[in-house]
Amino acid sequence: MYRTHNCGELNSAHIGKTVTLSGWVQKNRDKGSVIWIDLRDRYGITQLIFDEARTSETLMALAKTFGREFVIQATGKVIERSSKNPYLSTGDIELLVTDMRCLNSSKTPPFTIEDETDGGDTLRMQYRYLDIRRNPIKSNLIFRHRIAQLVRNYLSEQNFIEVETPVLIKSTPEGARDFVVPSRMNPGQFYALPQSPQTFKQLLMVGGMDRYFQIVKCFRDEDLRADRQPEFTQIDCEMAFVEQDDILETFEGLTRHLIASVTGNQLGAFPRMTYHEAMRRFGNDKPDIRFGMEFGELNEVSKHKDFQVFNSSELVIGIAVPKANDLTRKDLDQLTDWVKRPQIGASGLVYVRCLEGGSFKSSVDKFFDQEDLKNWAKITGASEGDIIFVLSGNTDKVRTQMSALRMEMAERLGLRDPKVFAPLWVIDFPLLEWDEESNRYHAMHHPFTAPKPEQMNLLQSNPSEVNANAYDLVLNGNEIGGGSIRIHDKATQSQMFDLLGFTPEEAKSQFGFLMNAFEFGAPPHGGIAFGLDRLVAILGGQETIREFIAFPKNNTGRDIMIDAPSVIHKAQLDELYLDLQPLE
Repeated sequence: MYRTHNCGELNSAHIGKTVTLSGWVQKNRDKGSVIWIDLRDRYGITQLIFDEARTSETLMALAKTFGREFVIQATGKVIERSSKNPYLSTGDIELLVTDMRCLNSSKTPPFTIEDETDGGDTLRMQYRYLDIRRNPIKSNLIFRHRIAQLVRNYLSEQNFIEVETPVLIKSTPEGARDFVVPSRMNPGQFYALPQSPQTFKQLLMVGGMDRYFQIVKCFRDEDLRADRQPEFTQIDCEMAFVEQDDILETFEGLTRHLIASVTGNQLGAFPRMTYHEAMRRFGNDKPDIRFGMEFGELNEVSKHKDFQVFNSSELVIGIAVPKANDLTRKDLDQLTDWVKRPQIGASGLVYVRCLEGGSFKSSVDKFFDQEDLKNWAKITGASEGDIIFVLSGNTDKVRTQMSALRMEMAERLGLRDPKVFAPLWVIDFPLLEWDEESNRYHAMHHPFTAPKPEQMNLLQSNPSEVNANAYDLVLNGNEIGGGSIRIHDKATQSQMFDLLGFTPEEAKSQFGFLMNAFEFGAPPHGGIAFGLDRLVAILGGQETIREFIAFPKNNTGRDIMIDAPSVIHKAQLDELYLDLQPLE
């Protein structure tokens, strides 16, 4: 038996008992006549004690040889600790060791296995198995497990059935790039790794499963950032015989349950906002509503003067930044440079200080009088002590630019409190978006999304005006879930493929199996998928998903621990009939 107890469970009730512990050496403190070793495992730390009065010379000598991260087993008597540690669950006791052995030695780790480590991101990812020993990463993975269990239990209680769907599937041209897998048994043909189990979960509804879910790995070959990985995990769900409200209520319940279970916050009904309203008020289809700074459209009160920057713009918008009047001229110049960066792309920044007594001081006083600026303040909701920031330009671009500035100011002012949770449903997205480059429509969500029922008559005559029966769940400015009511009849699905530029032959080749299924009594159905990685990170008070994934990729999609992706040997390439540069 390697251990009778773990390193986090002993307390004063165990005093006098003989126990055996196993774990890693966290610290070894040798004071000559007394040696203390902090022994760590997943559950906590227990202090081991060796002293000349009570410990054999052999054990004392052995204890001196143990370095950081040695794996050891220790047997001894639990005694009361003379200097208690209130920060440890085991801080009232220590183990007077009577027998001990080394289970495995360790090289000196490349970084300290402490909560605050001296290892940079690259080094920690290279030795991720050591990084996992640190409390922050270990706790994140345990937290992720807890969320997954809460999800499974909640959905199971709501009569959802967990079903696994295939990982080797057919590549399709819509959406992001697929990861493809060559087939040895079918030369020249390829599987794709799923970006989503979309068609399979729809087929499960045709199959009568009624309520399905799966915590499933998905793959997208796309550019990466802090909240995106080439492989990611979804909470994938589908329901039959439902309308949009049924799905929103069900998964609002799940989200409310997760937040209450994890944080104790009891949330009421989630607000709902149309896509067009979100873009008009926040310039973003996933707005963070923990704070204000809503857009004020200033066209009517800014284009009557000889200021050509505004006069030549499609849209002039402003936001009121609360209590920001203490920003210096240097601060404002830096913000102007910030919005001019290529990532934002604004041509400049106009500001208005809201002074005491209702007066104003702006960077465009030459063109606008106090009455003008008073109107700006009224429209943006600015008060004394605020600063109004104004941008202008092409409608879509300037909304995106102002959205970025809004989020930047919220970050600088500490308005994005991770302990506050502000969910929001965004609904009524456009069904289609026109792509100038390809000169055709693309699905805003995916080709299987149903139009709003009341707009079906526009699908043929005016498709650009049709809204999707789709919805996104936003939490603290992050999209954590998205879904739609699906098309469930062959005629409408064929019409959708036609609008997206598929020939009948292409539609049959790519999705003939689904179209055939719709001819055998497909029920009305819809669903949603949550990004588990992102959801866990936000509930954990962070927005970077990497720290909640056991073995993440870096921002170029590489696993630097195992050195993947990598080239493969010529023999493997020959088996797959791939004419690529081989590894000799």
